[in-house]
Amino acid sequence: MILNHLMGLYIHPKQEWQAIERNHEKTGSSLSHILLISLIPAICSYIANTRIGWNPGAGEPLFLTEQSALFMSVGMYFGLIAGVFALAYLVFWMAKTFDADPSYTQALELAVYTATPLFMVGFAALYPILWFIMLVGLAGLSYSVYLLYTGVPILMKIPEEKGFIYASSVVTCGLVLLVALMATSVILWSYGLGPAIQ
Repeated sequence: MILNHLMGLYIHPKQEWQAIERNHEKTGSSLSHILLISLIPAICSYIANTRIGWNPGAGEPLFLTEQSALFMSVGMYFGLIAGVFALAYLVFWMAKTFDADPSYTQALELAVYTATPLFMVGFAALYPILWFIMLVGLAGLSYSVYLLYTGVPILMKIPEEKGFIYASSVVTCGLVLLVALMATSVILWSYGLGPAIQ
């Protein structure tokens, strides 16, 4: 199962990327990994929103109604999965520009593994204080970018110089996807689908 590589990516990422390259998993394995790991931020944010309460920095903690928190968590879950598939498609689509010829499964592996540290940040929601979430989120984002830069040359079988430019392009596209996801959330909130505070 794809979760076997999880610890290796944190302890010795370059060697683990090489192991992933030698033993490519099936698409179903990547899919099961992303379906499982996407539950972390969705479940933790639901618990934080309904049981712990968010601390905005001053005043009492804010709680969402259970229905609103469930709606937001389900939306987050499917949004994260869609984001990973969109990133995998971008990796696959841009490959020809950088003289790489990966399969979609390889592109999906790269997207899934590089997104994993960001999804693990979801555990931080169980301590819902804004500055803490921001610090942990920044650390998760930084490590995801590091995994991307180390993984692209190995999985795409291109020189490190091209890999750096390729990974930079993927990071740029990933940021555009993130902004699009945030804009979609704002649009949905403006139509009355925002959170309902208790």
